Parts: sequence; structure tokens; C-alpha cells
Amino acid sequence: MGDGERTQGALPDGDPAEVDTLRLTEAQLLGTVLAVSAEITRLEAIRVRLMDAVDSRCRVDTLGHPNANAWLAAHTMLEPWAAGRIVNLARGLRSQPAIAGKFYGCRMSADHAGLILRFCERPPKGMPLSALDPVLDALLTAADGPQARTDVIREGIAKVERIFESDEHPASEDLDRNELHASKTLNGRVSVKGDLDAVTGEMLLTALSKLAAPRPATDGARDERTPGRRRADAFTELLSRYLAAGLNGTEAGERPHITVQVRARDLAYARGADRTGGTSGTGGTDRAGGTDRAGDSGAHVSATGPSGGARPTSAEDWAAVLAETGVAWAAWMGPLTITAARHLSCDAQVSTVILDDHGAPLDVGLTSRTATRRQRRALAVRDGGCAFPGCGAPASWCEGHHIVHWVNGGLTDMDNLVLLCGFHHRLIHHDGWEVQIGDDRHPWFIPPPSVDPFRKPLPSHSRRAGPAAA
Repeated sequence: MGDGERTQGALPDGDPAEVDTLRLTEAQLLGTVLAVSAEITRLEAIRVRLMDAVDSRCRVDTLGHPNANAWLAAHTMLEPWAAGRIVNLARGLRSQPAIAGKFYGCRMSADHAGLILRFCERPPKGMPLSALDPVLDALLTAADGPQARTDVIREGIAKVERIFESDEHPASEDLDRNELHASKTLNGRVSVKGDLDAVTGEMLLTALSKLAAPRPATDGARDERTPGRRRADAFTELLSRYLAAGLNGTEAGERPHITVQVRARDLAYARGADRTGGTSGTGGTDRAGGTDRAGDSGAHVSATGPSGGARPTSAEDWAAVLAETGVAWAAWMGPLTITAARHLSCDAQVSTVILDDHGAPLDVGLTSRTATRRQRRALAVRDGGCAFPGCGAPASWCEGHHIVHWVNGGLTDMDNLVLLCGFHHRLIHHDGWEVQIGDDRHPWFIPPPSVDPFRKPLPSHSRRAGPAAA
């Protein structure tokens, strides 16, 4: 009798949402978690065995799908790749009774069974057939029970590959297996999926390690971001630094760069303004002294419907409003919000291309930089790195943010610039924070009402951490 069968009586019944964990003692709580985990292991083994039979016996006309994994994914909450992994494991276990015995006996996880199975399917070329069985026994011993760890099994496989080393790369170092997919999704995001060799994986994880570390606040509050969010932010920062360094050669005669097309009047239009005749509860985020300069640029779009009065209601009126309302366009990703375009243009090279009413170029202006090297050095001295309270990331990691956006008439001078790391630059543009230059000629940060209902200005990181903070 397996572990799962011995513990079934301890499993809670009914709706999981109605399980009253408060009625359990700590000992009962721990025991129940172990019992549930054992039952999951048992049921997972049963599912693989059943899917082996489905894959072997059920025809396409019975399944109603091209194959067994497509059928499983269609009728469960499993993703296609997860369903495929189950079916592939079932197929592989047919020819490996030793591995199947351990897995179906609930002595080995599906991940470890798949790892050893792949080794047996493609053993090192230099290993004689007589060595396979004793090596397999050793790997199965390492994978047995709850104390088994993936790194130990992988280390054993690596040692075998080292002993019988040949000109062929082991699976973990086979560059021909490397894949990286980056696909646009329907909601305008990018889904990234990859399978990398050990060396490339080590380089990636090393590059992300420092950038993905938790960033506790100065008051000691822990970083609320999940590990996945921290790694995503680190990856964004990694790409930003790489492109800024200009290390990837030239493309079409210039260094590869992010290209965004946007109309000047859309870029100048205040964030949160309602073009449909209503009013918005949020003002622009790029302000100094509480004054939004969107009107100073001369770029203005009527806040009423095409009829000149109330909010549009008909489909025709809405079509006219949507035709008038612009968005930014990126070369690869397509439409971006104006907020994202303002963020990207804060610290970038800007080339002006004047178009006629039909979108044909009339004139191409010179490329200009929004902040000079001398200004960036001065900002590094004043702000000491990222100025956002509690951050202080090095100046070399930071971007120059225009407090009043340059397209709204903001000047590229010290009283209108602040250094921000990529994470806090996005925060300023998207999450309602505002920046002002105070009487001390240093930046002060005004939190949104969701952070501080009283919106008390906070001094920059260097001012809080330095002598002036006292």
C-alpha cells in the first residue's frame, strides 16, 4: 500500500474554499499538507498511466483532436506544453520499466523521471551499452524519495558525460537545442519562452542576479514585488543598458534603437485629459509648481464631441473622436500609449519628421539629444544616482527625466531634470507620482493619493540619506 493510500483518510472533504484551516492544530495542519501532497503524487502517476492508454488506444475520431495531448489540454486547465509533457513521459516510460516502476510506485517525481528518461534516450556516445544499467540504477537511487534534488541528479549525469566524454556536446551544453521565442500576444504584450544551454543559462542568471535582488525601502519595508516581477524588471534594465551602451553594431547604417512614431500634439496632450467631453480625475504627471504646460505648446484637441458640445453618443461621433485621438507606434510592437511614448522620449535622441496630411514626409529635422554629457555629470553630482526616495541606484544605471516634458515646453536644464533608474522612471510616468524642484533646487517627490492621502512631498534619496536630511 502506497503513501497516498495510507493517508487518504486524513484528506479534507468538500469544497477547498470551505476547508476550515483554523480548526486544525499545527500538527494536524502539517500532517494534512503532507497527506494532500502524497495524494497529488499518487494521482499524477495514475494520470500518466491513463494517458499512456489514451495515447495508445484512442483514435482521432474518438478524441475529436489531432492527438492525446491536444485532447487533454482542451478538456483541462493544463497548458498545451504541460499536457504534452505528460503524454511524452507516458510514451517514454513504456520502454523503461525501471524508471516506470519508481514513478508509478510514487517514489520519484515526474520531473526527475523525465530527466533520467531523456538521459537514457540519448546517452553519451562513448558510453558502452553494458554501463547503462548500473548508471541508471545509480541515478534512480539519487532520485528516490522526498529528499531527492534535481541538482544532485544533474550532477550525476554530468559526471557520466564527463567520464565518457566525446566530441558530441551533452544535452545540457548542446547549442543546437537552444531556442528563444518572443511572440506578440493579442493584448499587445510579448510572451517569451526559451530553452538554453547551461553556459548561456548561467550567463543570463548571473546578469539578472544583482538586478533582480529585492529592493527594501529605507524604512525597512520589504520589496512587495514577486520573484517573477523582479526578474522581469531586471530583464528590462538589462536590455536598456545594452541598447544604451551601443555594443550591438549597426543596422541600416546606424546603431539599433527603439523607434517610436507619434504626433507632436498627441505627445503634448496632458495625461488623463478626456477628449470626449467629460473631465478626468487625474492631471498630467509632468508638472512643476503645479502648472501643467500642455497648453503652452499650442497643441490642443477639443475636449468635446464632433458636434461641439456633450460627450459623443452615436457610433459616428465616436468614430470621429477615435480618428482624432492618436497613439504612438513602435516598429515591432505596434500601438503604444502616449504615456509610454512620453517615458521613452524623456532621455532619448529625437528626430523630427514633418508629414503632410496623407502621412508623406515633407522635411526631416536634425537629431537632438535631450540632455548633454555635461548636464548628466552635473545631475550625477546633484542626485547621486536615482533620486527616487529609498533607491539611490548608480547614476550610470539612470535616465534623465524631464519634470515638465520637453514637448510641453519643458527646458533641458538642471531645474527641469532628475535622474531616475528604469524602474522608478516607469513608476513616475504610470503610477501618479509627481516631481518638483524645491527651493533648495533639489527634486522632491509627491506620492499619489493611494500611497499618501495627504501627498506630503518627500526629499530625494541623496537628501534623505545625506547631512541635509537632518
